[in-house]
Amino acid sequence: MSAAPLRIVVLMGGWSAEREVSLSSGAGVAEALEGLGHRVTRIDMGRDIAARLAEAAPDLVFNALHGTPGEDGSVQGMLDLMGLRYTHSGLATSVIAIDKVLTKQLLVPHGVPMPGGRIVKSADVHQRDPLPRPYVLKPVNEGSSVGVAIVTDEGNYGNPIAHDVQGPWQEFDELLAEPYIRGRELTTAVLGGRALGVTELKPKSGWYDYDAKYTDGMTEHVFPADIPDEVADACRGIAVEAHRLLGCKGASRADFRWDDTQGVDGLFLLEVNTQPGMTSLSLVPEQARHTGMSYAELVQAIVDDAMSGGYPT
Repeated sequence: MSAAPLRIVVLMGGWSAEREVSLSSGAGVAEALEGLGHRVTRIDMGRDIAARLAEAAPDLVFNALHGTPGEDGSVQGMLDLMGLRYTHSGLATSVIAIDKVLTKQLLVPHGVPMPGGRIVKSADVHQRDPLPRPYVLKPVNEGSSVGVAIVTDEGNYGNPIAHDVQGPWQEFDELLAEPYIRGRELTTAVLGGRALGVTELKPKSGWYDYDAKYTDGMTEHVFPADIPDEVADACRGIAVEAHRLLGCKGASRADFRWDDTQGVDGLFLLEVNTQPGMTSLSLVPEQARHTGMSYAELVQAIVDDAMSGGYPT
């Protein structure tokens, strides 16, 4: 607990595709902060957000937004201009980490293994496949598996992909095309520069999409993941290094695909989430709990990080 109770705005909701998840994260965070003795103001972000923040005059903004504009640097820039402290990563880190292409450009030269791929015009996928099947099409700057399509020979998108079939090509002008990596879903949370562990995610059906992430009972979480020590060590090491290279603050979460026929060479980082979920099903609180840290203690640790300017290295 900080030396004295703080005036904290919990910023949540907004208008992104992840609005409902953000509202759930924010509600959990606000309740925990109130239980810790802080004076909490809940704000569902609208276009009048600057005026509402100025009126609240908080010591700290707990940023519980997910997706744009709360995770892409827009809100961070506004808070910087207003001179307000806030949780999680800053402007530059947020701009880079939300963009899967920029993330690769920063991390891959440092030896971080990530899938290949390229940007394609959505209209072009109706003419020809951008990569050999199977491959993945995803928005460049969305999270929570929003708008992701796995294109296979057996898929129902057509060959080539039909114009009238629902998919991200109907919502985004450009998409990132990546080779599909067979295998298993792994994730590692980082808090204050320390990896909390490795969880394997086993969807009950299909793959780990938005519904599987946020619907209770649709995905089994195995912690610690039943994987070789060298793969677990690699997950932890890559997650911490990506957190450091991107300049993340507070908590982040690194998501991986692992081809278990290839050993550690089959491990690929997919993305780094700079504002991971804080819902009852979210992975960072779950991993923290397994290490002996309660939800409230996790929230307080993120607050302390933001108030101190970051954990010591």
